[in-house]
Order: sequence, then structure tokens, then C-alpha cells
Amino acid sequence: MTNHEFYMDLALQNARAMKGQTDPNPLVGAVLVRDSRIVGVGAHMKAGEPHAEVHAIRMAGEHALGATIYVTLEPCSHYGRTGPCARAIVEAGIEKVVIATLDPNPVVSGNGVKILEEAGIDVIVGVREKESRQMNEVFNKFITKTKPFLILKAGSTLDGKIATHKMDSKWITSDMSRHDVHKLRSENMGILVGVNTVIEDDPELTVRIPNGRNPLRIVLDSTLRIPLTSKLVNDGLAETWVFTSKNYNKDKKKKLEERGIIVIETMGTTHVDPIEVVEILGQKNISSVLIEGGGSIHSSFLENQLIDKVILYMAPKLIGGKHAPTFLEGTGIELMKDAIDLEELAIERIGNDIKITGYPKY
Repeated sequence: MTNHEFYMDLALQNARAMKGQTDPNPLVGAVLVRDSRIVGVGAHMKAGEPHAEVHAIRMAGEHALGATIYVTLEPCSHYGRTGPCARAIVEAGIEKVVIATLDPNPVVSGNGVKILEEAGIDVIVGVREKESRQMNEVFNKFITKTKPFLILKAGSTLDGKIATHKMDSKWITSDMSRHDVHKLRSENMGILVGVNTVIEDDPELTVRIPNGRNPLRIVLDSTLRIPLTSKLVNDGLAETWVFTSKNYNKDKKKKLEERGIIVIETMGTTHVDPIEVVEILGQKNISSVLIEGGGSIHSSFLENQLIDKVILYMAPKLIGGKHAPTFLEGTGIELMKDAIDLEELAIERIGNDIKITGYPKY
């Protein structure tokens, strides 16, 4: 490991610690080094607040002069809610800037580097680039496509079942896996289910870990069958949006809105199109969504090639039964050669369970 990689790893670590706090902004970390000594560290903590470079420069004070700064993302070059970090680096008298990756936004990519180089600062790009890009996979998609990053998450038995044929599903996975899921919920802006999940399980879809952030709760419900007695409608623990078709129950819509539920009518005459839902969520600045629906919801998003990442928690249990639901249903693939492969697999043990993470290759 080189010195550049060592210090960039520290910057990446600082950035990752803020996961779930910066949406829709990227995760960014910075480390300032002078004479082989760390003189400043920083991370972007929340949209609208100072960026990582500014925090590191403020910590370093006069020690920033002549120092090297390690940044996980190209310093910004434009004025937004905060000033351009590239200018702040120049004004601090920093001599060298080591960057993991350029800004993915094609409108501004390379502009920060240009400002630095024109000021006579030595710039290195590409140290831990892969790690930085993966860390900001949500931001990278949202800033280039204005669509949320979608994660399909499911907990199943080894034979792929998410409940018995009598719809008993508590609990398939372990306490440790469920704790990990709550962390995952807290890291995403929204959580999406179908109305059948609400009717059958009456979930809260909240985060039950210390300092966790409750995501926006999203329900797909083509006719507004969601019970007025459900927790999502009454608990007030998080904002809740219900996407419906033009075939919705107008009296039910009024009653839901009286309880603070946002009802969004889509263009579908009889069903809610997941492609349209994704478009609307992007327009409303929702950058990441965790999909925790049943097999039909999962399949509808996967068949439309909308899923960016799959996270599957598998418990060492067997249920069997052709009528027991699986985490993927729908029509399904006809030929094995057309099966969707998962790439960049990561497999880990969580207690007795297995967590599998992968990216669909369409």
C-alpha cells in the first residue's frame, strides 16, 4: 500500500461514516497531510452544510499551507448552497490534491481539476477510484439519470421461500440479519412495498436502531385497498406516499389525505406502472429506494430492468410447498440462457444466515 492509498482509505472511511445522512448529495471524505502528519480531516455531513474539504481545511488552520489534501471526489467548482471547494483549496495554499475520482456529473466533471491546475497545484486523479465509485453508486446514478438507485432486498429460506403456504413469515431470518436490514433502511431515502404486504403484514417500515432515520414509506396500490386501520396510515412515524392508478377509490383517497397520506395518481388505467413510479420519485428528488415487497412487486421491477442491486438474506431453513410464496414470482424467465446473472458478488455470514449482494446484468 502506498502513502496515497493509505490516506485515501482514511478519507473513504470518513465518508462512509456519513452514509444515510447526505442524500441526495454524495458521500465525500477528506484528509489533509503535511510533513507526514495528518493535520485535518473532514466529511460532508448533510446537504447544504460545508463540504468535506472545508471541514478539513478549517481543522488544519495555518497547517493547510503547503499540505496535501486527499479527497474521495473531485472538489466542486460551482456555487450552490455552499461555495466551490476547489477555490477554497487554492485560497488555503494547499500544494497537492489527490483525488479518488472525477465528478460523475458530465456538466461539471473536470472543472474542479482545471481550477486547481490553473492555480499551479499538483493534481493526481484515480487513487482508490473503484472504491469511491462504489461508495457513491446511489449519487452516481441519480446525478446522471435523475432516477433513484433501486435495491431489491429479501429474506428467504434456502429454498427461496418468504413465508409458509399459510403466509406465516415471522421470523425467517435471525435477529442479526434484521438488525442489518434496519441499517439498510436507514441508509436509503425510501422504502417501497405493494399493498398486499400492507394488508397481510401491517408493517411499520420504520428503523428500529439507535439514531436511525426513518425512510419515506412508498406503497403501490392500484385501487386504494390500503386499510385505513393500518399502521402506515395512522402511526405518523414517517411520511407515506401511495401510488395509485386512475381506477382508484375517490372516497378512500379523501380519507387517506385527511390522515396526512400523500396519494399520487399515475397514468395507468388499471395498474401502477413501476417505470412511471421510478420517474416520479426521481422528479421528487428521491435518490435511493429499498424495495421490500413480495414476489410480485420484486418481479415487476426486475422484469422492467429497474433493479440496480440485489441484497438477499438466506436463512438455513427449508419450507417447501409449491404454494409457499417466493421472493420472485411473476411470469419468470422461460429459458436458462435468459436468466439474469448477478455480478460483483459479495457473500458474508451474519450469524447463521448468509447475506448475498450482487448487481443484475441485464
